[in-house]
Amino acid sequence: MRRNVLIGGLLLVLAGVGAFFVLTLPSRLEASQIAAENSGEASRGERIFWAGGCVSCHAPSKAKGDDKLKLGGGDPLKTNFGTFHAPNISPDPDDGIGRWSLADFANALQRGVDPAGRHLYPAFPYTSYVRMKKADVADLYAFMKTLPPVVGKAPDNELGFPFNIRRGVGLWKLVFLGDGSPAVTLPDDAGEAAHSGQYLVEGPGHCGECHTPRSLGGAGGLETGEWLAGAPNPEGKGNVPNITPSKAGIGGWSASDIAYYLESGFTPDFDSVGGAMVEVQENIAKLPEADREAIAAYLKAIPSRGDDGSGAGAK
Repeated sequence: MRRNVLIGGLLLVLAGVGAFFVLTLPSRLEASQIAAENSGEASRGERIFWAGGCVSCHAPSKAKGDDKLKLGGGDPLKTNFGTFHAPNISPDPDDGIGRWSLADFANALQRGVDPAGRHLYPAFPYTSYVRMKKADVADLYAFMKTLPPVVGKAPDNELGFPFNIRRGVGLWKLVFLGDGSPAVTLPDDAGEAAHSGQYLVEGPGHCGECHTPRSLGGAGGLETGEWLAGAPNPEGKGNVPNITPSKAGIGGWSASDIAYYLESGFTPDFDSVGGAMVEVQENIAKLPEADREAIAAYLKAIPSRGDDGSGAGAK
């Protein structure tokens, strides 16, 4: 009898291990979801590069000028789950992504899977990049190949148990990766500019990754019902503000105020951008004026949140 119990227990353990293995298998893009190799245009990809904010995480600390294009890895991201180190994504063939194909790049960007089949941690915002158009991914890839190679690998992430079990990210993705659907539904009277801004904000711009609260105490997916309503700072100090068109957010700002802030870094109250938003604003300032106007139109069109005191960033 005891032997049968032990055998049954062992079988249950093996079944659990097998289920974990199957459920956490990396999922890659279908071939039809990836643009043709060499179809990207670097001149178009530069716009996506600045919209995507690659510099903010992957460039050297406080880099200026051309040094911003040396993407060997930036400042560590210290969170409640541990410290993440952004990898070298320069076109160096040994330490960067110089040997990656477009398919490798697209799967990392939109599925969080590297060429070796390992899950990437969602500190890399592929849950937003999943909304990107495959042509834009190809253009970004083409631009990235024009950047200077940087020698040297970034340090390994410093994560405690269970977050150091990379395979477990597969379970997280099953629940939270998403299928690329819009985060919010814009009103019927939202114009073309607002829809263009939706793509930039929700996709390459990945604004929701910081400005939207997460489920499971910050460990889960974005709470789209509180989209852009503010959230705890992932690095543990203060809150990321509400940027919805509410009194608690930026409802007092006009669309032109928002566009000017994104261009200049100055608020309607003659204050200036601060903190982590400095680099974000500097990146967006490099976009065409029409893109900043589109982002502003989108932020004026989304649902207001936080006037009832909800939202981690409510003022």
